[in-house]
Amino acid sequence: MCDSLKDKTVWITGAARGIGLAIAQEMAARGANLMLTDVLESELADAALAIENAHSVKILHEKLDVTDGAGADRIVQRCLSELGGLTALVNNAGITRDGLMIRMSDDDWDRVLSVNLKGTFVCTRAAVKVMMKARYGKIVNIASVIGVMGNAGQANYAASKAGIIGLTKTVAKEFGARGVRANAVAPGFIQTEMTDKLAPETREAYLKAIPLNYLGTPQDVARICAFLVSADSDYITGQVIVADGGMHT
Repeated sequence: MCDSLKDKTVWITGAARGIGLAIAQEMAARGANLMLTDVLESELADAALAIENAHSVKILHEKLDVTDGAGADRIVQRCLSELGGLTALVNNAGITRDGLMIRMSDDDWDRVLSVNLKGTFVCTRAAVKVMMKARYGKIVNIASVIGVMGNAGQANYAASKAGIIGLTKTVAKEFGARGVRANAVAPGFIQTEMTDKLAPETREAYLKAIPLNYLGTPQDVARICAFLVSADSDYITGQVIVADGGMHT
């Protein structure tokens, strides 16, 4: 594995498992030092230890609710004082509370929008303050193809991910002159614990809608994130990279 991210510092939210964990593993394999946060404290500690044992990089981890502004500011300060800076932020933390819109409770709507969209805003706001001063930084937001095309039974999730896309483009415009780039990755159906629980007929229906005829992996998303954090993508900002096997074309 190349060391394209050597001496970079990357903060990844929702890093305890799934796509967030894959992103952390990919970044470390490329030489990045990491700040890992999640609400799953025990799983996060195990993940950090495993990555640290596998790669010669510095890794910090801390339990964080991404909607906590003071907590996000504290994480950024730890990056500065203990890791020497903050090169990139990957806003991966997110939840689902699916249901038909007519039956969706206010709480289910509010919680998904709060974690997914407000959390992305809160962590980005904390990170860009430092990146502006350094005149360089990368924001990578994990959106979803659902935020591009919508999906029955996911009004809250679709709205949150569409909001992330709009936020990404706005951050790119507001902070581009200060050297901060912002891009989004919109995965399609990815092989995770959630998709493992799908009924066989549901899984088959999804596969039929994907021209490549297979589900993506967390590593597929992680490699895109690594590219967006690296210097190879320095002239890319305000974009949405859809990784869905051709489902939405």
